[in-house]
Formats: sequence, C-alpha cells, structure tokens
Amino acid sequence: MPAWAREHIAQLSLQPPSAVEIRIALAALTLVAFAVTYLSARRGRESVWAYLTFGYIVAMLVNVFVPHVPATLFFRSYTPGVVTAVLINLPVMTYLAVRAVRDEWVSEWKAAAFGVGVPIVMGGAIAAWFLA
Repeated sequence: MPAWAREHIAQLSLQPPSAVEIRIALAALTLVAFAVTYLSARRGRESVWAYLTFGYIVAMLVNVFVPHVPATLFFRSYTPGVVTAVLINLPVMTYLAVRAVRDEWVSEWKAAAFGVGVPIVMGGAIAAWFLA
C-alpha cells in the first residue's frame, strides 16, 4: 500500500502517508475494533459498546464504497484492499449489521445515529490526517 499511495495519492495533490504512518493507523484501527467488540460482548445488548460496534460495522461497509471501489475505477488500477473490501467486508459486514438489528443488539434511532455518526467521525479523522 505505501508504494501505491506514493504513486496515486500524489496525483490528487495530497501528501501521501508514509509506510510507518499507514501501518500505525491500520494497527490502531484494528486494536480499537477488537477492544470495542470485546466490550460490546461483555456489556451486552443496547450498551454504548454495542452501538459503537454497530457504527464500526457500518463504517467498514461504507469503506467498500468510499474509497475502495471508486478509487479502483478512478485510477483504473488495482487499489490495495479492494478485493478484501468487496469479497469479505461487503458480505460479512452486511450480515453483521442485519443480525445486530434483527437480534435487537441495537435498535431504532440510536442505531441510525451511531450508524451515521461513527463513519462520519472516522472519515473526518482520516480526512484530517490526509490534509494535515
């Protein structure tokens, strides 16, 4: 991914992140996902952790369509993570989101709020990082 970022992100007049920055960001997001999911399982239905997990699930679903698939089409080349996004994240996160609602781990307006809010916060943090 670092080599791809240097080549393609620079075309957008943005400073691409270094390999170390990419690895740290991915490790941090993964650790946060594990921690939030663990706390969700421990605290149970309708806990703030269940809603944060749901928001993270929705964020990973959105991540299929922003930026993976559009970047692949825009650059007309393979984008790192697009295969995983489409073949794993899309079906698995769809299944998890549906199950969370159907099994009443999350419900109503809170699910909608976290389903919109978490991806916006995560996307905003990533955008700020790129623009900094």
